[in-house]
Formats: sequence, C-alpha cells, structure tokens
Amino acid sequence: MSATSTLAMTHLVPLAKDLDENKVTPGVLGFIVFAVIGAAVWLLMKSMNKHMKRVNFEEAPEEPGKAPAAASAEGAKGAKGTKGEERTA
Repeated sequence: MSATSTLAMTHLVPLAKDLDENKVTPGVLGFIVFAVIGAAVWLLMKSMNKHMKRVNFEEAPEEPGKAPAAASAEGAKGAKGTKGEERTA
C-alpha cells in the first residue's frame, strides 16, 4: 500500500470504531428502496413473460425451388441488378 492509502486508512479506522455495530441498520429508507427495486424487477419479469409469449419461433417454410444460400443472397441484393436492369431467375 502506498503512503497516502495507509494514511487514509489510519484516519478512517477510528471513525468506524466509534459506531456501535448493533445499532447500525439500513432503516426505513433502505427497506423502501429495496421494496421498490423488488417491485420493479417483478413488473419487468411480468412484462417480459407477456412479450415472450407473443414471439413466434416457427420459421417460415422455404420455397421448394430455391436453395437456402441463393435465397439469402437474393434478399440481400434486392430485385434489381447493379446496372439497374431487372434480374431474372
């Protein structure tokens, strides 16, 4: 430890010993903050479950004439070629 951290610790240790360990509690404010955080987490979980039930995990069936790689390449390039003429399959 450096000299400044040692000096800081020597000044803080007597302050910590002045407090009675049996009387230090989080109090009402600590309970209220904890209860609000707990209620927020519960509401977020409830909302997440509602949204997850709406998600459709089934994939759309592929067209029989297209390969999976060709279908993704056509979707990325669009219906037009690089020079503006229409592409034909």
